Amino acid sequence: MIRRPDLRLVPAAAAVWLVTLLGLRAGWVCAAVVASAAAIAAPLVRGFSRRRAGARAVLVVLLLAGVAGSAIAVRVHDVAEHPLRRAATEGEAVTVRVELTSAPTPLRGAAFGGSRAQDRSLARAEVVTTEVAGRRVQSGGSVVLLVPTDRWRGLIAGQRLTVRGKAAPPREGRLVVAMLPIHQAPSEVSPPPRWQRGAADLRSGLREVSAEHLSPEASGLLPGLVVGDTAGLPPEVEQDFETAGLSHLTAVSGANLAIVCGAVLVLLHLLGLGPVVCAVGAALVLVGFVGLTGPEPSVLRAAAMGAITLLALVLGRRRSALPALAASVVGLLLLLPELATSAGFALSVAATAGLVLLAPAWAAALRARGVPVGLAEAIAVPVAAHVVTAPLIAAISGGVSLVAVPANLLAAPVIAPATVLGVLATVTAPASTWLAGLLVELAGPELAWVLVIADRAAAVPGAVFDWPTGTGGGLLLAVLLLVGLIALRGRRIRLLAVVAVLLSALVVLPVRTMLPGWPVPGWSVVACDVGQGDGLVLATGTPGEAVVVDTGPDPRRSANCLRRLGIQRVSMAVLTHLHADHVSGLRTVLGEMPVGAVGIGPLREPEWAFDDLVRDTRAHRAPIVALQAGQRLTWPSLVLDVLAPDPSVTRTQTADDANDASLVIRATTPAGRVLLTGDVELPGQGRLVSSREDLRADVLKVPHHGSRYSAPRFLTAVRPGLALISVGAGNDYGHPNAFVIDTLTRAGARVLRTDQEGDIAVLPGPQGPRFVSRGDPLRAEEN
Repeated sequence: MIRRPDLRLVPAAAAVWLVTLLGLRAGWVCAAVVASAAAIAAPLVRGFSRRRAGARAVLVVLLLAGVAGSAIAVRVHDVAEHPLRRAATEGEAVTVRVELTSAPTPLRGAAFGGSRAQDRSLARAEVVTTEVAGRRVQSGGSVVLLVPTDRWRGLIAGQRLTVRGKAAPPREGRLVVAMLPIHQAPSEVSPPPRWQRGAADLRSGLREVSAEHLSPEASGLLPGLVVGDTAGLPPEVEQDFETAGLSHLTAVSGANLAIVCGAVLVLLHLLGLGPVVCAVGAALVLVGFVGLTGPEPSVLRAAAMGAITLLALVLGRRRSALPALAASVVGLLLLLPELATSAGFALSVAATAGLVLLAPAWAAALRARGVPVGLAEAIAVPVAAHVVTAPLIAAISGGVSLVAVPANLLAAPVIAPATVLGVLATVTAPASTWLAGLLVELAGPELAWVLVIADRAAAVPGAVFDWPTGTGGGLLLAVLLLVGLIALRGRRIRLLAVVAVLLSALVVLPVRTMLPGWPVPGWSVVACDVGQGDGLVLATGTPGEAVVVDTGPDPRRSANCLRRLGIQRVSMAVLTHLHADHVSGLRTVLGEMPVGAVGIGPLREPEWAFDDLVRDTRAHRAPIVALQAGQRLTWPSLVLDVLAPDPSVTRTQTADDANDASLVIRATTPAGRVLLTGDVELPGQGRLVSSREDLRADVLKVPHHGSRYSAPRFLTAVRPGLALISVGAGNDYGHPNAFVIDTLTRAGARVLRTDQEGDIAVLPGPQGPRFVSRGDPLRAEEN
């Protein structure tokens, strides 16, 4: 029998969360007003609390809201008045002695411009002393350091060091006094505390043993499963995990701690020890695991959520689990108020609530219908977690995964043994590398299985479908899921739902995959939606073969676009220049299909990008071909003429000129002339206009994502009928520029943007090129 949950502390937790969020977003004055109002109302409510039971709950809400409001008001006020905050507002140079509270972590995700995301790292630190304009001012406060990865590699939490730089304002809604962009190595670095050094050595030992005994993908995954260290995880694998809804496995979460502590509980129980000893043992392991991973806010959050998960699923105390969850939310928000704005915190709370409220009832319902106990729980847990977190994920990412539940269901049986073996390998590596290596090898098959699941799930057509982002999109999905869950309580509706799911799996999805209206037959050029970068595909006239011009900033989006187009071989991948937003997807393309050659311009900068390119092309035996002005490349229905850059000009350029050293190529296709411009800027455009080249084109790939650095006389010289802008939605660069769009529109061009249209295909038309966007694949518009 499933008893009703104890909801008494839930309103109090919600009130604390709301008040904390208000203080962070609206300022300390609003938080102080709320705290004062709660203090005034509490005595009035107290008079009714002895006569009415409901008044007691209101009193608790008011008291906790007042405490939360007072606490966040004081902290926000201290941050706002901190001397470093004032220095950040003015952009002053400061010298700060800090103590790291987290190790420098390379930035993840897509990279832009001349540097990879992972070339810069973020580190949190507490201020020890501050010097502004030659005078020492107030100490204390939290800062975020944006540092060069290579010069800060190896530093760990607990070390004190001195940094110098211009202070910058931090993001709103954070209790951070300043952000400090640092471009040099730290000075006056102190040794870390012994326990921090010991934990770092354990983590390093796991990485070394994994690299020695596992494949590159598996050796990057195991530290992620155990301690949330994803530094060695290839970007394409990380993207697979995100698409498949498995990315939570590679972050320290309550599940990690529940697995480890649960294993200890089971072991101690098998040894015949009493419940008190078992609980103490699990608690000690919990503390040790937090020390191993580092006592950062995300880890403390995971520790609290892991304890609740154990309480609900291991000890079976479901009625007390929800009050404990609410109390943990209150405690964590009072201790770490910034968690109120953390997506990870919200996802952890939602997932834990789903495991507490929904999973037991759903598992019981499945058991009542004859499903075995283990299978019932294995199904109920991922479904419950996915249902309650889907609105949050949709609001954040703008997508809903259709493969997350089956992927988690298939991966779940091997996660616990792989994690436990990884933890054992971590603690045994200092004493015996042989034993640690054996444990890692035993985890190898489990890791390989998870990698296969992620790869296959991510490759499913329509694995993720788009959804409106933001609060509105999240609320819409939440309402639809709630209505669906209520409706599914009826037997007939459940039957209809099962039939609908089966029809979708057996009919709708295959038909959508085989006859989706995309790719449209006869396409000549496709501008792929690769985000804030470039990625174009040109048909060669040979079925299943294409030329690729740039591969975007994301590890997978260019390869996914090629797969949607049915491309099986890339005869040449042309990189207009070696900036990350044009080359980061090449590794995945090389890994997924044959590439005949890689063409680059004469400028081999930035150096890191060229080194990566040489390494990747050698690994896949794809030769590098140098391209320069005057060269012509031909295929059955495609001719490429390289118009720029001139090698004599390039010899005087440096890495700072990489944009202007972009390859500029005129493609002759069945749809007409297409001018591909990379990120060429004003000087390069001026040289093109001054040359004797005929720049007229039917289609223009607008330079530099539609930035302001496009000369009107260059756009006038091209006179395109279609103008393609490859740009990322909601980018921070102001791309595309309104003046450029207006100039093109007034000249008679139809301007198309990948952030609005998705993939855009250009086809031959009776009166010039026409286009079809993947967002509306059944509608072809003629120019």
